[in-house]
Amino acid sequence: MIETTIADIQQAFRTGKINCRSLVEGYLERIGVYDQTTRLNAIVVTNPKALAEADELDAEFKQTGKLRRLHGIPVIIKDNFDTQDLQTTGGSLALMGSTPPDDAYQVRKLREAGAIVLAKSNMAEWAFSPLVTVSSISGITRNPYDLDRVPAGSSGGTAAAVAANFGVVGLGTDTGNSIRGPASHNCLVGIRSTMGLTSRDGIIPLYLRNDIGGPMARTVEDAVRLLEVIAGYDPADPITKISRGKVPKNYTQFLDKNGLQGASIGVFRKYIDTTTTDPQVKALTEKAIEDLKTLGAEIIDPFVISGFDKLIENIWSDTFQYDVNHYLASLGENAPYSNLAEIVATGLYSPYNEDRMNSALKENKPPEERNPPCRDLYNDTRNIAFREAILQAMEKDKIDAIVYPTWSNPPRKVGDTESPAGDNSQYMSPHTGFPAISIPIGFTYNSLPAGLTFVGKLFAEPDLIKFAYAYEQNTKHRRPPEMFP
Repeated sequence: MIETTIADIQQAFRTGKINCRSLVEGYLERIGVYDQTTRLNAIVVTNPKALAEADELDAEFKQTGKLRRLHGIPVIIKDNFDTQDLQTTGGSLALMGSTPPDDAYQVRKLREAGAIVLAKSNMAEWAFSPLVTVSSISGITRNPYDLDRVPAGSSGGTAAAVAANFGVVGLGTDTGNSIRGPASHNCLVGIRSTMGLTSRDGIIPLYLRNDIGGPMARTVEDAVRLLEVIAGYDPADPITKISRGKVPKNYTQFLDKNGLQGASIGVFRKYIDTTTTDPQVKALTEKAIEDLKTLGAEIIDPFVISGFDKLIENIWSDTFQYDVNHYLASLGENAPYSNLAEIVATGLYSPYNEDRMNSALKENKPPEERNPPCRDLYNDTRNIAFREAILQAMEKDKIDAIVYPTWSNPPRKVGDTESPAGDNSQYMSPHTGFPAISIPIGFTYNSLPAGLTFVGKLFAEPDLIKFAYAYEQNTKHRRPPEMFP
Protein backbone atom coordinates (compact mmCIF):
# COMPACT_ATOMS: atom_id res chain seq x y z
CA MET A 1 0.00 0.00 0.00
CA ILE A 2 1.54 3.28 -1.07
CA GLU A 3 -0.45 5.17 1.57
CA THR A 4 0.51 2.89 4.43
CA THR A 5 0.91 4.31 7.94
CA ILE A 6 3.16 3.73 10.92
CA ALA A 7 0.44 1.71 12.64
CA ASP A 8 -0.17 -0.41 9.53
CA ILE A 9 3.53 -1.17 9.16
CA GLN A 10 4.04 -2.11 12.78
CA GLN A 11 1.01 -4.39 12.70
CA ALA A 12 2.55 -6.08 9.64
CA PHE A 13 5.78 -6.53 11.63
CA ARG A 14 3.84 -8.19 14.45
CA THR A 15 2.06 -10.61 12.14
CA GLY A 16 5.23 -11.45 10.24
CA LYS A 17 3.83 -10.20 6.94
CA ILE A 18 6.93 -8.07 6.45
CA ASN A 19 10.11 -7.24 8.32
CA CYS A 20 12.27 -4.13 8.53
CA ARG A 21 14.66 -5.32 5.83
CA SER A 22 11.95 -5.99 3.24
CA LEU A 23 10.33 -2.64 4.01
CA VAL A 24 13.57 -0.71 3.60
CA GLU A 25 14.39 -2.62 0.41
CA GLY A 26 11.00 -1.61 -0.98
CA TYR A 27 11.51 2.06 -0.22
CA LEU A 28 15.03 2.12 -1.63
CA GLU A 29 13.69 0.47 -4.77
CA ARG A 30 11.00 3.14 -5.13
CA ILE A 31 13.60 5.90 -4.81
CA GLY A 32 15.76 4.17 -7.42
CA VAL A 33 12.89 3.67 -9.83
CA TYR A 34 11.24 7.07 -9.54
CA ASP A 35 13.33 9.89 -8.11
CA GLN A 36 15.62 10.69 -11.03
CA THR A 37 13.70 9.10 -13.92
CA THR A 38 10.71 11.36 -13.26
CA ARG A 39 12.88 14.43 -12.54
CA LEU A 40 11.23 14.67 -9.11
CA ASN A 41 14.72 14.99 -7.62
CA ALA A 42 13.67 14.92 -3.98
CA ILE A 43 16.59 12.91 -2.59
CA VAL A 44 20.17 14.12 -2.10
CA VAL A 45 21.66 10.94 -0.63
CA THR A 46 20.39 7.60 0.67
CA ASN A 47 21.76 5.95 3.78
CA PRO A 48 24.18 3.13 2.81
CA LYS A 49 23.72 1.60 6.27
CA ALA A 50 19.90 1.52 6.10
CA LEU A 51 19.67 -2.21 5.39
CA ALA A 52 22.16 -3.07 8.11
CA GLU A 53 20.16 -0.98 10.57
CA ALA A 54 17.00 -2.77 9.45
CA ASP A 55 18.65 -6.12 10.12
CA GLU A 56 19.58 -4.99 13.63
CA LEU A 57 16.01 -3.93 14.33
CA ASP A 58 14.67 -7.23 13.01
CA ALA A 59 17.04 -9.09 15.32
CA GLU A 60 15.98 -6.95 18.25
CA PHE A 61 12.28 -7.62 17.63
CA LYS A 62 12.92 -11.35 17.24
CA GLN A 63 14.74 -11.39 20.57
CA THR A 64 12.45 -9.12 22.62
CA GLY A 65 9.09 -9.41 20.91
CA LYS A 66 8.71 -5.67 21.44
CA LEU A 67 8.57 -2.79 18.96
CA ARG A 68 9.88 0.64 19.79
CA ARG A 69 7.57 3.58 19.02
CA LEU A 70 8.98 4.07 15.51
CA HIS A 71 10.55 0.64 15.13
CA GLY A 72 11.73 0.12 11.57
CA ILE A 73 9.99 3.21 10.16
CA PRO A 74 11.95 4.73 7.23
CA VAL A 75 12.19 8.51 7.65
CA ILE A 76 13.20 11.21 5.17
CA ILE A 77 15.35 13.92 6.79
CA LYS A 78 15.74 17.42 5.38
CA ASP A 79 19.38 18.13 4.57
CA ASN A 80 19.77 20.79 7.26
CA PHE A 81 19.46 18.31 10.15
CA ASP A 82 22.84 17.08 11.38
CA THR A 83 23.38 13.37 10.78
CA GLN A 84 26.60 11.93 12.14
CA ASP A 85 26.80 9.28 9.42
CA LEU A 86 25.63 11.28 6.38
CA GLN A 87 26.70 14.64 4.99
CA THR A 88 24.66 17.67 6.06
CA THR A 89 24.83 20.52 3.55
CA GLY A 90 21.85 22.82 3.93
CA GLY A 91 21.61 22.55 0.15
CA SER A 92 24.99 24.22 -0.30
CA LEU A 93 27.86 22.92 -2.43
CA ALA A 94 30.16 24.63 0.05
CA LEU A 95 29.19 22.05 2.67
CA MET A 96 29.39 19.04 0.37
CA GLY A 97 30.91 16.17 2.35
CA SER A 98 30.52 17.94 5.69
CA THR A 99 29.71 15.27 8.27
CA PRO A 100 28.72 16.62 11.68
CA PRO A 101 30.18 15.18 14.90
CA ASP A 102 26.76 14.02 16.13
CA ASP A 103 23.07 13.86 15.25
CA ALA A 104 20.67 16.74 15.62
CA TYR A 105 18.55 16.24 18.75
CA GLN A 106 15.43 15.40 16.76
CA VAL A 107 17.29 12.89 14.59
CA ARG A 108 18.74 11.26 17.68
CA LYS A 109 15.30 10.95 19.29
CA LEU A 110 13.88 9.36 16.14
CA ARG A 111 16.71 6.84 16.03
CA GLU A 112 16.28 6.04 19.73
CA ALA A 113 12.63 5.33 18.95
CA GLY A 114 13.71 2.83 16.28
CA ALA A 115 13.32 4.93 13.14
CA ILE A 116 15.69 4.41 10.22
CA VAL A 117 17.13 7.50 8.53
CA LEU A 118 16.52 6.36 4.96
CA ALA A 119 17.65 9.46 3.06
CA LYS A 120 18.46 13.16 3.20
CA SER A 121 16.16 15.34 1.09
CA ASN A 122 16.78 18.35 -1.11
CA MET A 123 15.86 21.81 0.16
CA ALA A 124 15.91 25.44 -0.82
CA GLU A 125 19.56 26.33 -0.37
CA TRP A 126 20.21 27.58 3.17
CA ALA A 127 16.39 27.43 3.59
CA PHE A 128 16.13 30.88 2.00
CA SER A 129 13.07 30.34 -0.18
CA PRO A 130 9.51 29.49 0.89
CA LEU A 131 8.55 29.36 -2.78
CA VAL A 132 10.91 26.87 -4.43
CA THR A 133 13.21 23.98 -3.56
CA VAL A 134 16.38 24.67 -5.53
CA SER A 135 19.92 24.05 -4.27
CA SER A 136 23.47 24.11 -5.56
CA ILE A 137 23.99 20.63 -4.08
CA SER A 138 21.12 18.94 -5.91
CA GLY A 139 19.26 21.25 -8.30
CA ILE A 140 15.48 21.57 -8.69
CA THR A 141 12.90 19.49 -6.82
CA ARG A 142 9.50 19.25 -8.49
CA ASN A 143 5.96 18.63 -7.32
CA PRO A 144 4.88 14.97 -7.57
CA TYR A 145 1.31 16.03 -8.43
CA ASP A 146 2.52 18.01 -11.45
CA LEU A 147 6.18 17.77 -12.37
CA ASP A 148 6.02 21.14 -14.10
CA ARG A 149 5.23 22.80 -10.77
CA VAL A 150 7.06 23.61 -7.55
CA PRO A 151 6.68 21.76 -4.25
CA ALA A 152 7.15 25.08 -2.37
CA GLY A 153 10.15 25.57 -0.09
CA SER A 154 12.27 25.23 1.79
CA SER A 155 11.34 21.67 2.86
CA GLY A 156 10.10 20.75 -0.60
CA GLY A 157 12.37 17.72 -0.86
CA THR A 158 10.94 16.10 2.25
CA ALA A 159 7.41 16.98 1.15
CA ALA A 160 7.82 15.60 -2.37
CA ALA A 161 9.50 12.44 -1.07
CA VAL A 162 6.83 11.69 1.53
CA ALA A 163 4.01 12.51 -0.89
CA ALA A 164 5.49 10.12 -3.48
CA ASN A 165 6.05 7.51 -0.73
CA PHE A 166 9.84 7.40 -0.77
CA GLY A 167 9.58 7.14 3.02
CA VAL A 168 6.81 6.81 5.58
CA VAL A 169 7.24 10.22 7.22
CA GLY A 170 9.73 13.07 7.22
CA LEU A 171 11.30 15.97 9.06
CA GLY A 172 11.29 19.51 7.73
CA THR A 173 12.09 22.91 9.18
CA ASP A 174 9.92 26.00 9.31
CA THR A 175 11.21 29.54 9.80
CA GLY A 176 8.35 31.34 8.07
CA ASN A 177 6.49 28.73 6.07
CA SER A 178 8.76 25.85 5.21
CA ILE A 179 6.93 22.90 6.79
CA ARG A 180 3.35 24.07 6.29
CA GLY A 181 3.83 25.48 2.78
CA PRO A 182 5.30 22.32 1.23
CA ALA A 183 2.76 20.24 3.16
CA SER A 184 -0.04 22.22 1.51
CA HIS A 185 1.48 21.94 -1.99
CA ASN A 186 1.98 18.17 -1.60
CA CYS A 187 -1.26 17.08 0.09
CA LEU A 188 0.42 16.42 3.43
CA VAL A 189 0.02 17.24 7.10
CA GLY A 190 2.70 19.58 8.44
CA ILE A 191 3.17 20.66 12.05
CA ARG A 192 4.98 23.77 13.21
CA SER A 193 4.93 23.24 16.98
CA THR A 194 5.02 25.80 19.78
CA MET A 195 8.40 27.53 19.94
CA GLY A 196 10.25 25.68 22.69
CA LEU A 197 8.35 22.39 22.44
CA THR A 198 11.05 20.87 20.22
CA SER A 199 14.81 21.37 20.14
CA ARG A 200 16.65 23.20 17.36
CA ASP A 201 20.00 21.67 18.34
CA GLY A 202 21.92 20.44 15.29
CA ILE A 203 19.76 22.16 12.68
CA ILE A 204 21.55 24.48 10.25
CA PRO A 205 19.86 27.79 11.10
CA LEU A 206 18.22 30.37 8.94
CA TYR A 207 17.02 32.74 11.67
CA LEU A 208 17.34 30.78 14.90
CA ARG A 209 14.82 32.97 16.73
CA ASN A 210 12.12 31.71 14.33
CA ASP A 211 13.42 28.26 13.32
CA ILE A 212 11.49 25.10 14.23
CA GLY A 213 11.95 21.51 13.04
CA GLY A 214 8.98 19.21 12.80
CA PRO A 215 6.90 16.47 11.21
CA MET A 216 5.63 16.09 7.67
CA ALA A 217 3.38 13.10 7.00
CA ARG A 218 0.51 11.77 4.91
CA THR A 219 -1.82 11.56 7.91
CA VAL A 220 -2.42 13.52 11.09
CA GLU A 221 -1.79 10.39 13.15
CA ASP A 222 1.64 9.77 11.64
CA ALA A 223 2.64 13.41 12.11
CA VAL A 224 1.54 13.20 15.73
CA ARG A 225 3.55 10.00 16.28
CA LEU A 226 6.66 11.89 15.19
CA LEU A 227 5.82 14.92 17.31
CA GLU A 228 5.52 12.93 20.52
CA VAL A 229 8.99 11.45 19.96
CA ILE A 230 10.75 14.76 19.31
CA ALA A 231 8.92 16.95 21.87
CA GLY A 232 10.47 17.89 25.18
CA TYR A 233 13.34 19.54 27.02
CA ASP A 234 16.84 19.48 25.55
CA PRO A 235 19.64 21.17 27.55
CA ALA A 236 21.38 21.99 24.27
CA ASP A 237 18.52 24.33 23.35
CA PRO A 238 17.68 26.51 26.37
CA ILE A 239 14.36 27.73 24.94
CA THR A 240 12.96 24.22 25.45
CA LYS A 241 12.95 24.85 29.20
CA ILE A 242 9.51 26.38 28.77
CA SER A 243 8.15 23.00 27.66
CA ARG A 244 8.69 21.48 31.10
CA GLY A 245 5.36 20.37 32.54
CA LYS A 246 3.57 21.14 29.26
CA VAL A 247 4.25 17.97 27.28
CA PRO A 248 1.54 15.32 27.73
CA LYS A 249 2.42 11.66 28.16
CA ASN A 250 1.51 11.22 24.50
CA TYR A 251 -0.24 13.19 21.78
CA THR A 252 -2.02 10.25 20.18
CA GLN A 253 -4.62 10.45 22.96
CA PHE A 254 -5.96 13.57 21.23
CA LEU A 255 -6.80 11.78 17.96
CA ASP A 256 -10.56 12.24 18.30
CA LYS A 257 -12.89 11.89 15.31
CA ASN A 258 -15.38 14.07 17.16
CA GLY A 259 -12.76 16.60 18.17
CA LEU A 260 -14.45 19.56 16.48
CA GLN A 261 -17.65 19.34 18.51
CA GLY A 262 -17.90 22.47 20.63
CA ALA A 263 -14.74 24.02 19.18
CA SER A 264 -14.73 27.73 18.45
CA ILE A 265 -12.96 28.50 15.17
CA GLY A 266 -12.12 31.99 13.91
CA VAL A 267 -11.90 32.59 10.16
CA PHE A 268 -9.11 35.01 9.25
CA ARG A 269 -10.72 36.60 6.20
CA LYS A 270 -7.70 38.79 5.51
CA TYR A 271 -6.00 35.75 3.94
CA ILE A 272 -9.08 34.66 1.99
CA ASP A 273 -10.76 37.75 0.53
CA THR A 274 -7.83 39.17 -1.41
CA THR A 275 -7.69 40.35 -5.00
CA THR A 276 -5.12 37.69 -5.88
CA THR A 277 -6.69 34.68 -4.11
CA ASP A 278 -7.31 31.94 -6.64
CA PRO A 279 -11.08 31.30 -6.94
CA GLN A 280 -10.67 27.53 -6.67
CA VAL A 281 -8.56 27.84 -3.52
CA LYS A 282 -11.19 30.17 -2.10
CA ALA A 283 -13.96 27.71 -2.96
CA LEU A 284 -12.12 24.86 -1.22
CA THR A 285 -11.52 27.06 1.82
CA GLU A 286 -15.18 28.04 2.05
CA LYS A 287 -16.18 24.38 1.76
CA ALA A 288 -13.69 23.48 4.52
CA ILE A 289 -15.20 26.14 6.79
CA GLU A 290 -18.67 24.70 6.14
CA ASP A 291 -17.37 21.24 6.93
CA LEU A 292 -15.92 22.47 10.23
CA LYS A 293 -19.34 23.82 11.11
CA THR A 294 -21.07 20.59 10.10
CA LEU A 295 -18.65 18.67 12.33
CA GLY A 296 -19.72 20.66 15.37
CA ALA A 297 -17.53 23.74 15.45
CA GLU A 298 -18.84 27.21 16.12
CA ILE A 299 -17.54 29.49 13.36
CA ILE A 300 -16.65 33.12 14.09
CA ASP A 301 -16.44 34.78 10.70
CA PRO A 302 -14.73 37.14 10.28
CA PHE A 303 -12.12 36.92 13.01
CA VAL A 304 -10.31 40.26 13.14
CA ILE A 305 -6.93 41.12 14.67
CA SER A 306 -6.89 44.86 15.26
CA GLY A 307 -3.88 46.66 13.79
CA PHE A 308 -2.51 43.49 12.15
CA ASP A 309 -0.60 45.24 9.35
CA LYS A 310 1.05 47.69 11.72
CA LEU A 311 1.99 44.93 14.17
CA ILE A 312 3.94 42.95 11.56
CA GLU A 313 5.90 45.89 10.16
CA ASN A 314 9.67 45.24 10.37
CA ILE A 315 9.09 42.24 12.63
CA TRP A 316 11.66 40.02 10.89
CA SER A 317 15.25 40.06 12.20
CA ASP A 318 18.01 38.92 9.84
CA THR A 319 20.29 36.85 12.05
CA PHE A 320 21.60 34.55 9.31
CA GLN A 321 25.31 35.46 9.41
CA TYR A 322 25.51 35.27 13.19
CA ASP A 323 23.58 32.00 13.36
CA VAL A 324 25.49 30.27 10.56
CA ASN A 325 28.83 31.25 12.04
CA HIS A 326 27.79 29.66 15.33
CA TYR A 327 26.64 26.54 13.50
CA LEU A 328 30.00 26.24 11.70
CA ALA A 329 31.77 26.55 15.05
CA SER A 330 29.68 23.64 16.37
CA LEU A 331 31.22 21.37 13.72
CA GLY A 332 34.59 21.64 15.45
CA GLU A 333 37.87 21.01 13.66
CA ASN A 334 36.15 19.31 10.74
CA ALA A 335 34.15 22.39 9.76
CA PRO A 336 34.77 23.07 6.05
CA TYR A 337 34.72 26.85 6.67
CA SER A 338 34.88 28.97 9.77
CA ASN A 339 32.38 31.67 8.79
CA LEU A 340 29.85 32.82 6.22
CA ALA A 341 32.28 35.25 4.60
CA GLU A 342 34.53 32.35 3.61
CA ILE A 343 31.57 30.50 2.09
CA VAL A 344 30.43 33.52 0.08
CA ALA A 345 33.99 34.00 -1.19
CA THR A 346 33.92 30.51 -2.75
CA GLY A 347 30.99 31.38 -5.01
CA LEU A 348 29.54 27.94 -4.23
CA TYR A 349 25.88 28.88 -4.14
CA SER A 350 22.94 29.04 -6.53
CA PRO A 351 22.78 32.22 -8.63
CA TYR A 352 19.30 33.05 -7.32
CA ASN A 353 20.79 33.37 -3.84
CA GLU A 354 23.64 35.75 -4.71
CA ASP A 355 21.95 38.91 -3.46
CA ARG A 356 20.78 37.17 -0.30
CA MET A 357 24.26 35.85 0.48
CA ASN A 358 25.94 39.18 -0.09
CA SER A 359 23.36 41.16 1.87
CA ALA A 360 23.92 38.89 4.86
CA LEU A 361 27.52 40.12 4.99
CA LYS A 362 26.71 43.83 4.96
CA GLU A 363 26.71 44.28 8.70
CA ASN A 364 29.37 46.84 9.56
CA LYS A 365 28.71 46.84 13.28
CA PRO A 366 31.63 46.28 15.65
CA PRO A 367 32.00 42.67 16.87
CA GLU A 368 30.48 43.37 20.28
CA GLU A 369 27.24 44.53 18.59
CA ARG A 370 26.90 41.73 16.05
CA ASN A 371 25.02 39.53 18.45
CA PRO A 372 21.42 40.51 17.64
CA PRO A 373 19.87 42.35 20.59
CA CYS A 374 17.19 39.71 21.10
CA ARG A 375 17.62 36.03 20.28
CA ASP A 376 14.26 35.01 21.68
CA LEU A 377 10.84 35.89 20.29
CA TYR A 378 9.36 35.48 23.77
CA ASN A 379 11.33 38.49 24.98
CA ASP A 380 11.33 40.82 21.97
CA THR A 381 8.90 43.70 22.43
CA ARG A 382 7.69 43.46 18.82
CA ASN A 383 6.82 39.79 19.17
CA ILE A 384 5.23 40.32 22.56
CA ALA A 385 2.95 43.06 21.18
CA PHE A 386 1.94 40.91 18.20
CA ARG A 387 1.28 37.85 20.35
CA GLU A 388 -0.75 39.80 22.90
CA ALA A 389 -2.87 41.41 20.18
CA ILE A 390 -3.80 38.01 18.79
CA LEU A 391 -4.47 36.57 22.26
CA GLN A 392 -6.70 39.52 23.12
CA ALA A 393 -8.67 39.06 19.91
CA MET A 394 -9.01 35.33 20.59
CA GLU A 395 -10.16 35.97 24.14
CA LYS A 396 -12.69 38.59 22.98
CA ASP A 397 -14.34 36.13 20.61
CA LYS A 398 -13.64 33.03 22.76
CA ILE A 399 -11.60 31.48 19.94
CA ASP A 400 -9.86 28.09 20.25
CA ALA A 401 -8.11 28.23 16.87
CA ILE A 402 -7.74 30.45 13.81
CA VAL A 403 -8.04 29.09 10.25
CA TYR A 404 -6.99 30.34 6.83
CA PRO A 405 -5.72 28.84 3.55
CA THR A 406 -2.06 27.87 3.88
CA TRP A 407 -1.58 29.22 0.36
CA SER A 408 -4.08 31.43 -1.46
CA ASN A 409 -2.85 30.14 -4.82
CA PRO A 410 -1.98 26.78 -6.35
CA PRO A 411 1.64 25.68 -6.83
CA ARG A 412 3.43 27.86 -9.38
CA LYS A 413 5.02 26.52 -12.53
CA VAL A 414 8.76 25.85 -12.21
CA GLY A 415 10.51 29.08 -13.23
CA ASP A 416 7.47 31.29 -12.68
CA THR A 417 8.39 34.21 -10.43
CA GLU A 418 5.62 36.59 -11.49
CA SER A 419 2.22 35.05 -10.75
CA PRO A 420 0.83 35.42 -7.21
CA ALA A 421 2.44 33.02 -4.77
CA GLY A 422 -0.17 33.27 -2.03
CA ASP A 423 1.99 32.36 0.99
CA ASN A 424 -0.02 33.15 4.15
CA SER A 425 2.23 31.57 6.76
CA GLN A 426 5.02 34.06 7.40
CA TYR A 427 3.68 35.92 10.42
CA MET A 428 0.98 34.55 12.69
CA SER A 429 2.83 31.48 13.94
CA PRO A 430 6.54 32.32 13.32
CA HIS A 431 6.44 35.62 15.21
CA THR A 432 4.28 34.60 18.15
CA GLY A 433 5.56 31.12 18.97
CA PHE A 434 2.04 29.75 18.42
CA PRO A 435 1.68 26.22 17.01
CA ALA A 436 0.15 25.64 13.57
CA ILE A 437 -0.94 22.62 11.56
CA SER A 438 -1.60 22.53 7.81
CA ILE A 439 -3.91 19.80 6.49
CA PRO A 440 -5.19 18.92 2.99
CA ILE A 441 -8.57 20.32 1.92
CA GLY A 442 -8.72 19.03 -1.65
CA PHE A 443 -7.42 19.83 -5.11
CA THR A 444 -7.63 22.77 -7.49
CA TYR A 445 -7.58 22.26 -11.25
CA ASN A 446 -8.10 18.51 -10.71
CA SER A 447 -4.63 17.70 -9.38
CA LEU A 448 -3.05 20.62 -7.48
CA PRO A 449 -3.28 20.24 -3.66
CA ALA A 450 -4.47 22.95 -1.30
CA GLY A 451 -4.26 23.19 2.49
CA LEU A 452 -5.90 24.80 5.50
CA THR A 453 -3.91 26.05 8.49
CA PHE A 454 -5.07 25.88 12.10
CA VAL A 455 -3.26 28.21 14.53
CA GLY A 456 -3.68 27.86 18.30
CA LYS A 457 -2.38 29.36 21.52
CA LEU A 458 0.97 28.41 23.06
CA PHE A 459 1.17 24.67 23.76
CA ALA A 460 -2.30 24.14 22.30
CA GLU A 461 -1.10 21.16 20.24
CA PRO A 462 -3.73 18.89 21.85
CA ASP A 463 -6.54 21.12 20.58
CA LEU A 464 -5.06 21.51 17.11
CA ILE A 465 -4.54 17.75 16.84
CA LYS A 466 -8.19 17.13 17.76
CA PHE A 467 -9.42 19.68 15.23
CA ALA A 468 -7.15 18.54 12.41
CA TYR A 469 -7.80 14.84 12.99
CA ALA A 470 -11.56 15.27 13.14
CA TYR A 471 -11.54 17.23 9.91
CA GLU A 472 -9.20 14.76 8.18
CA GLN A 473 -11.11 11.66 9.24
CA ASN A 474 -14.46 13.08 8.18
CA THR A 475 -13.36 14.47 4.80
CA LYS A 476 -10.54 12.17 3.60
CA HIS A 477 -8.94 14.60 1.12
CA ARG A 478 -5.54 12.93 0.96
CA ARG A 479 -4.82 11.03 -2.23
CA PRO A 480 -1.46 9.92 -3.69
CA PRO A 481 0.09 11.46 -6.83
CA GLU A 482 -0.92 9.40 -9.86
CA MET A 483 2.55 9.49 -11.43
CA PHE A 484 4.05 7.43 -8.59
CA PRO A 485 2.07 4.16 -8.47
